Amino acid sequence: MNMQEAAERADKILDDTFTAIKPAVQWTHGESTEGRCDVSRRRAVMTIISPERRGSFLGVVERYWKSQGFQQIGVNRSVKSPATYFKTPDHFNVRLLIGGNGQAFFEVATPCVTKSSVSPPTTDTHGPNYAGGSIPDPNVRSDFWSATSPVPDAPATP
Repeated sequence: MNMQEAAERADKILDDTFTAIKPAVQWTHGESTEGRCDVSRRRAVMTIISPERRGSFLGVVERYWKSQGFQQIGVNRSVKSPATYFKTPDHFNVRLLIGGNGQAFFEVATPCVTKSSVSPPTTDTHGPNYAGGSIPDPNVRSDFWSATSPVPDAPATP
């Protein structure tokens, strides 16, 4: 695998993760970086995720990643800036971090692969595209993710 192929795999991991988030959130590409033999792809969520819903958001992503065979390798239980870290079976590191002002940031870092040129991500953003510029704080309201009440418990099944 070369760096371009690894970047495309990283983009697919992110694409599939965002498809699994229901209801959908708006996001923009973050900075893509290239190391000596690796690539990192990033996305920032533009949907406001309230403090009351952050645990649910992390849970949705964690359950999806586990369903894909990803292994959890770390967690930051900070109330202010929680994060979860996973490794894929093919050794890509994935992270979800809730940063300043509650903005969710995703990153996929590739393993070391054969050096090659790397093109920017080709996936269209879901919402405004801030790539190449300063990403503002989350500014999109969601009836679900921005709600200030905890997610109601699912009804018990008989």
